[in-house]
Order: sequence, then C-alpha cells, then structure tokens
Amino acid sequence: MQLCANKLDKKDFFGKSDPFLVFYRSNEDGTFTICHKTEVVKNTLNPVWQPFSIPVRALCNGDYDRTVKIDVYDWDRDGSHDFIGEFTTSYRELSKAQNQFTVYEVLNPRKKCKKKKYVNSGTVTLLSFSVDSEFTFVDYIKGGTQLNFTVAIDFTASNGNPLQPTSLHYMSPYQLSAYAMALKAVGEIIQDYDSDKLFPAYGFGAKLPPEGRISHQFPLNNNDEDPNCAGIDGVLESYFQSLRTVQLYGPTYFAPVINQVARAAAKISDGSQYYVLLIITDGVISDMTQTKEAIVSASSLPMSIIIVGVGPAMFEAMEELDGDDVRVSSRGRYAERDIVQFVPFRDYVDRSGNQVLSMARLAKDVLAEIPEQLLSYMRTRDIQPRPPPTANSSPTPAPEQP
Repeated sequence: MQLCANKLDKKDFFGKSDPFLVFYRSNEDGTFTICHKTEVVKNTLNPVWQPFSIPVRALCNGDYDRTVKIDVYDWDRDGSHDFIGEFTTSYRELSKAQNQFTVYEVLNPRKKCKKKKYVNSGTVTLLSFSVDSEFTFVDYIKGGTQLNFTVAIDFTASNGNPLQPTSLHYMSPYQLSAYAMALKAVGEIIQDYDSDKLFPAYGFGAKLPPEGRISHQFPLNNNDEDPNCAGIDGVLESYFQSLRTVQLYGPTYFAPVINQVARAAAKISDGSQYYVLLIITDGVISDMTQTKEAIVSASSLPMSIIIVGVGPAMFEAMEELDGDDVRVSSRGRYAERDIVQFVPFRDYVDRSGNQVLSMARLAKDVLAEIPEQLLSYMRTRDIQPRPPPTANSSPTPAPEQP
C-alpha cells in the first residue's frame, strides 16, 4: 500500500514536521502491537511515503475486521518523537479502497478535548492498495518443482595427503572425514526433493591419471558422458574411489563448476527445476574474481550455491561470497539475488564426537536459506506453482544435467 498526508500539524519550532506512520495490530486483549513503521519524510506537512508490503497476518492476524490503528508522529533526532494524531481502519476497509482514494482524518484526542474549534490534525490518504498471494516453498514442491543437486569436492593439495590422519580427506575405517560428513548430511536431506536420485558429482584441483592433466571439473565416477551417481551413497563411493586414483594438486578454482551448473540452469526457466550446487572446500580459493563473476551471472538463474568450509582455515573469502551483509558484485554489476550460503563445518562439530548430531546441525543451517532463495527466483520471474498433479498425471520431465 501507499499513503500520503495533507496539512499535518506543524511540530518543529524551526521548519516543518518530519512525519512518519506507525501501524499497530490490535490484540485479543485490547492491547496493540507495532507491525510496521514507514520511513521519515523530512521537513514537510504534506508527505508522500514510499509504497510498502506487509503480510496480512502481521497486519490483522487474518481477521479482516480487526482494528488497525495508525499513529502519525513527527520525528525528533533525540528519539522523543512528537505525537501528531491517529486514526483507525481495518484490512477490509483498506481493501475496499482499491479503486478509490480513501481519506482518513488524523485526530489528536488531547487537542480535541482542549480546543472547541478543533477539526483535525491533518488527513492521511490511501493512494494505492493491492493484495498478492504469497506462495510457499511447499506449494512449489507440491506442484512438481524438482531440486537438482550437484556436488563439487575440493581435491587440492592444501587438504593434506588422504593417507595421513591429519588430512581433511583421510579415509579412516572408523569414522567419516569432514568432507564425507558434510556431503552425507546435506545430500541425504536434499535427495528427498529429487525424484530420480541421480546426482552429478565433480572434483576440482586434482591431477588425473594417466598423464597427470590438472582438472577443475572432473566427474567423480570417471565418466565424462554421464557424471551422475546413484543416490548419496553412489556419490560417496565415487568420491572414495577418486581419492584412491587422482593426485591432490591445485589451484582451487570454483568458477568452472559454477558455470557448468549455470549452463544447465539457464535452459530451464519455467520453474519446474531448481538447481542446488554443494561445494565442499578447505577455503583456499585462487580464482576469486572469476568466481564472483560466475555468481553474479548465476544469480538470475534458478540455482543456489551452498559452500561448506572444512578444516581450520580463516574463511574470509567464503564469507564475502555469501553476500548476506554486502551483495556480491563483479565489475560494477551486483548479484540480482543472494544465492550463496556459506557455513564453516567446524561450527557444527559435536564436542562429544557424535557425528549424527554434527550432521543434523549442519544440514539444518545449510539448507535454511534454500526455500527463500527458490521463492525469490520464482517471485522475480512471476512464476506461480503448478497445481499438485493428480494420481494419473504424467511426471515432471527429467532435468537437464550439468
């Protein structure tokens, strides 16, 4: 909705008022809870506030006739904002105003009691009001959207010799390595959203037999034509097999595998497929510029990137790619959406050595942002979920594989 005001009371000694609105939802016990504040419009008695969105449940808890109270204040730097006046409405009343301007009188009860000739402290006009249905992650999954899961594992020498217990890739007969635990934790949950359970799995930063060619994107199953592994157990099996045959080397390049998945994601724009790339790394990245460029380009596609950092390294570069605080940019271009989620595995390791608990904690946090990232893509493309398929309808076509 968008609102403006007219002829508000002047509250500042020098200059005019700096008005803003505060919206309150009424509670069952007669109290009010703040549910929205507009921005402050400086030095005017006739402000026009920016349009804003608010969930219906936040405004009225789904009760269309519940009172919504709106206070008008004059902003003061010291926080002692001056009360100009108030008015009440309801969701139903607001929604009726979709096709016409509705004008509310702003009343100050104290002034009304004191001054006989008091009319009002100005007016607020509802300029626009529209309601959009907001779909959930589950709506898209029910409608047949598939999550296509791709794995990329860091095979660079900085991980240490896999035959040594100090290596992050150490294949102990008694417990999984950090790499294997991260892969299993995330993969076992995400595979339930993928109907064919076939996962392309790659390694990067290794020398491949027999001629020792360095590769930044080799299939773990050694099959260039079909990099798919059957289920997470198939990915783990291929990972262990690769550790026995390739030589850990370097450098650490993320961009090739990000671009590989992006090429597959670029072919599907109807919302039927969403790609998730899991990169597991010790965090020493050599192609930061190219990786940022790849992420910015991929941010307009139906894909997300999860980076799990293993080992003791400082992960500043990974935090920068995450984009939670500052959106990733490359050559002046900013990522359209935040599509990267980074977590350091060490934050989830259970001190008592309970691997199941460590994996559960990791999976919960790692996958937390995927639903919102999928929804942000669908919203920007105005893609609505398909109706859930009936029992005899045909299945979703097989995904384009990276």
